[in-house]
Amino acid sequence: MRQSLVIVGAGPRGTGLIERIAAGAPELYAGEGLDIHLVDPHPPGAGRIWRAAQSPLLWMNSHAEDVTMFTDETVTMDGPVRPGPTLHEWAGVDGRLFADRQLQGAYLRWVHEQAVAALPPQIAVHHHPRRALRVSGPRLGRQRVWLEGEPRPLLADLVVLTLGHLDAELDDEQREVAAYADTHGLTHLPPDFTADSDLSALRPGEPVLVRGFGLAFVDLMVLLTEGRGGRHEGDTYIPSGQEPVLYVGSRRGVPYHSKIGYDWTGERPPLPRFLGPAEIDALLARPGGHDFRRDVWPLVEKELGFAHYHRLFTAHPERTAMAWTDFEEKYAAGAGAAEREALVAAAVPDPRDRLDLAALDRPLDGLRHTSHEEFQDALRAYVENDLGRRHDPAHSADLGVFLGLLSVYGQLVRLGDLGSSWHGFFSYLASGPPGPRLRQLLALSRAGVVRFVGADMTVRAEDGVFRASSPTVPGHVVEARALVEARLPEPTLRRALDPLLRELHAEGAGETADGLLRVDRTDGRVLDRDGRPHPRRFALGPHTDARTPGAFTRPRTGGPAFRQNDATARAVLVFLRDLGTEAVA
Repeated sequence: MRQSLVIVGAGPRGTGLIERIAAGAPELYAGEGLDIHLVDPHPPGAGRIWRAAQSPLLWMNSHAEDVTMFTDETVTMDGPVRPGPTLHEWAGVDGRLFADRQLQGAYLRWVHEQAVAALPPQIAVHHHPRRALRVSGPRLGRQRVWLEGEPRPLLADLVVLTLGHLDAELDDEQREVAAYADTHGLTHLPPDFTADSDLSALRPGEPVLVRGFGLAFVDLMVLLTEGRGGRHEGDTYIPSGQEPVLYVGSRRGVPYHSKIGYDWTGERPPLPRFLGPAEIDALLARPGGHDFRRDVWPLVEKELGFAHYHRLFTAHPERTAMAWTDFEEKYAAGAGAAEREALVAAAVPDPRDRLDLAALDRPLDGLRHTSHEEFQDALRAYVENDLGRRHDPAHSADLGVFLGLLSVYGQLVRLGDLGSSWHGFFSYLASGPPGPRLRQLLALSRAGVVRFVGADMTVRAEDGVFRASSPTVPGHVVEARALVEARLPEPTLRRALDPLLRELHAEGAGETADGLLRVDRTDGRVLDRDGRPHPRRFALGPHTDARTPGAFTRPRTGGPAFRQNDATARAVLVFLRDLGTEAVA
């Protein structure tokens, strides 16, 4: 009997797993035959998010040269490095291009084909364009994966869930808002992948409240402007007349920081320095566990500060008042934030050259404007300043912080679920929109198509309408008959619409306080509520407590997702090898 592996999810994470199986099989697998069943209604490689059937107006938020699906020597893993081209090398496009998602989908399809072709001849891949409904079977025996529309299950020696972004039930507050909208004839669009949202109910010229100022908002903005026939001519937006008026706000009240628009030159900060494997080991060894804000965040602050000041002192020494060696010694010895703050004040004369994470995170805190129009001017100035700074190599300490964030994220993956605040902070600083998108935002603001509401925006459903307000502009209220939740659904087990995850939850799979699927962070095995790893079930991706910044990454940055893929692939191959040996014996 041929052995069988079922991978549920055919997007980049599933492709990355197959690539690592191909890399590790010559060393670890000598079985007579293995069938890999890839289950996903969407195309292999691209999956749902990167499929060809979406608007060509939608871009990636990374430069083409910063996107790779291939490992390099910076990835800490046991498997062999199998190098390959970045997106820009494969497509033959400018490395600084923000490619559209259709091109990225084509790259991912090619990577999938290459990974399948690299498998040994006794390993075959079969794509099942259906949804997986549930997994059943004994802990120590073959699993059964039931597919939509199929009377018989796939039999599997092992199952790996590589599910990407998932749909979810509404939470309590969203459910109340949706019910109010139904009762009063209003429009409420819940959290969703924007390319899948039906935006036809958002009518030309009418106000629309938008909660969320991240990448989902950027997609929404594009689809409701250029997607409806408007066009950008330089810094001016020419409306088509089909656009609604978007009133956008969020907790921070500002868009994510622009992608950095220049290349790195010179010495890189030697990372990790203050938050590396030894510090993570110590946190994991604490008898009472660890608290993110108390135990982890101070290490994050010190590491990001080190990355920032290393770049400032080595690339822009004329803006410092101390030798780097002296500063580094005192910075390393500084036990607390107050001591380091005093050191920085003495060594870095210009406050604009100092790293203030709290101010970066909440730039509107404490600011008040006397009128809505005054705030529009102020926020446009804020975005202009952000664009200028993020495209000026004179401020390359910001790029040092970016590299620090990548290093920190790669270490924190080992700690498991740290809550949504860390992931939100990382995305806000490191995974923002392309600079051209923010320039378009400015043009749309000047044209009156986008209006800014402010920080800590609240929405009330009352008197037959939605009303939004913010303490940033006291007393100002916006009324609308439409509300859009511009963000992806939270990837929780309890509210996931994916029936397979719901079944796992019902059967006793472990979950974190935030509702993520608990996995063994050494190899991705699914844990039950008592912390026992399932011998035949694995999971990788944003629905787990070992989630990473993405399924692909920048070259030469360690790629935590690649590290996870390799560990899971090797565990799968060893299990199947040993299972075959037992069968022969």
